[in-house]
Amino acid sequence: MKDLLKRLSNAPGISGFENEVRELMIAELEGHADEINVDPLGNVIAIKKGNPSSKKIMLAAHMDEIGLMVRYIDKKGFIKFSTIGGINDQMLLNQTVNIQSDKGEVVGVIGSKPPHKMKESERKQIIKYDNMFIDIGAKNREEAEELVSVGDPIIICQEFEELRNGLVKGKALDNRVGCAILIEVMKRAETNATIYGVGTVQEEVGLKGARTSAFSINPDMALALDVTISGDHPGIKEEDAPSRAGKGPAIILTDASGRGLITHPHIKKLLISTAEEEQIPYQLEVSDGGTTDASSIHLTRAGIPTGVISPPSRYIHTPVSVVCIEDVVNAVELILAVLKKF
Repeated sequence: MKDLLKRLSNAPGISGFENEVRELMIAELEGHADEINVDPLGNVIAIKKGNPSSKKIMLAAHMDEIGLMVRYIDKKGFIKFSTIGGINDQMLLNQTVNIQSDKGEVVGVIGSKPPHKMKESERKQIIKYDNMFIDIGAKNREEAEELVSVGDPIIICQEFEELRNGLVKGKALDNRVGCAILIEVMKRAETNATIYGVGTVQEEVGLKGARTSAFSINPDMALALDVTISGDHPGIKEEDAPSRAGKGPAIILTDASGRGLITHPHIKKLLISTAEEEQIPYQLEVSDGGTTDASSIHLTRAGIPTGVISPPSRYIHTPVSVVCIEDVVNAVELILAVLKKF
């Protein structure tokens, strides 16, 4: 699991450019599914067939990560960029980035006006991303354009590494954690149901892949596999983010104050009762902000009973996140136990 998560985390794949993550998932799923298809939007759909009259269960994990995109190259060869997905501006400054150009990967550094040249009022303000730029070492626009083009995706450089006490860190753990869970479940699932394991695209920019894939599959039930905020570090109140790393995956009851998903009562009962029967640690969460692919899935066609299983992750939507491997493993065990009931 740890090696799989490392390869998924290190792979580039901002929204709309999930190619490498998709190919990695296809390679892992080959031999563990009866069919593997890629739909017109780019979702990968692996099908593990059950009995002809069995239920259809959709497992969805989004492949994309937040990132940047080349917007403009100035006459001195510095690159202006746009953000793709929800990124906090203050997390970007002075990060090393990798521009995914058709001509190859190009390393750069995000810069801005140095603090020595800022007015006192400027130093007290967060620097906005549109006041930053990327320095790739080019002498002028012509040299830069030989290397990169407007529209090239940009990822922030962070290598996957192990910390202490079962914790790991890396980029894009939102949501390569969900991708790793999906792959492991598809490899080990024992059920009479037909399982659709879907790596969805463009979740971070509007839950797009989940909407189209759920429409085509029309499952009887669905589970979104994602991460949630782990509030076990300084600067956050326990009541605002009660999930803790190492205490088990969170079963999401409501997100976005109900504007997103309100978990179907039958799904809620199924997940909780299964976890308790199998003595799998779990946490319950009611969230005010943020949502997942489940919000799109459960409103598809006539409505699809849907739930969310999310291992807690520290520092999501920043260049680097931290998760507990044991929470990821327990998420897999919970889903496998649920599938056995069908």
